[in-house]
Amino acid sequence: MSSLFKSGNPALGTKVFRESVFVGDSDTMTVRGTMNKFAILFLLSIATASIAWKMLANGSNVIVIMWPCVIVAFGIAIALAFKPVWSPFLAPVYALAKGFAIGLVSAVYNNAFEKIAPNIITQAIALTFGVVIAMYLLYNFKIIQATQKFKTIVITATLGLALFYVIALVLGLFGINIPFLHEGSTFGIIFSLIVVGLAAMNLILDFDMIEQGSNMGAPKYMEWYGAFGLLVTIVWLYLEILRLLSKFASKK
Repeated sequence: MSSLFKSGNPALGTKVFRESVFVGDSDTMTVRGTMNKFAILFLLSIATASIAWKMLANGSNVIVIMWPCVIVAFGIAIALAFKPVWSPFLAPVYALAKGFAIGLVSAVYNNAFEKIAPNIITQAIALTFGVVIAMYLLYNFKIIQATQKFKTIVITATLGLALFYVIALVLGLFGINIPFLHEGSTFGIIFSLIVVGLAAMNLILDFDMIEQGSNMGAPKYMEWYGAFGLLVTIVWLYLEILRLLSKFASKK
């Protein structure tokens, strides 16, 4: 069973799903139920993102709120990794906090690129939806299958990228910046394209994880956990697409 439940998304880990599988209760996780929960989380994120956008547009000093929101969201992600049974209560809080932070980030990008790329946020949202739909269709029609080799490659690459980002963050604290992370150089654009591709591949693992959880009879609360994990990946994908578009815009 452990070979089935592997995902590059840390929110959808092997141990969590394996230990949540049970037998004898008809009230179990379903794919439809998970997607319904995801719709709720997504709407909550959109609501707070819109509030943050409007507050910044009205001149409110809300940037200081962003980091507390990020810290709260990160703390919830860590908590749910160990206690997924809390997901019906904490996943909505995560969506609200993360949505507010994403709204601020989007507003800052919009203001920064308003003259050279006025539609950068619209394009990022459209591309994110397009990638999610495309990856779902590729998974649904078995064009891309979450084989054990595929999972291993994606998980290893994701962990490597996470480690790289941590190193870059630490270096940044000492005033050492890695240019291609933010600049629109050719190598920087190639790097962002690879990261976007990796985020997209993680969607395949998430879809497979949710389906396997449903097939194995995971408890009902895992619908919230699966929805939470999918939201984590989609937010990551959106941010990486936004970063990529900003690099293209700065190269003009």
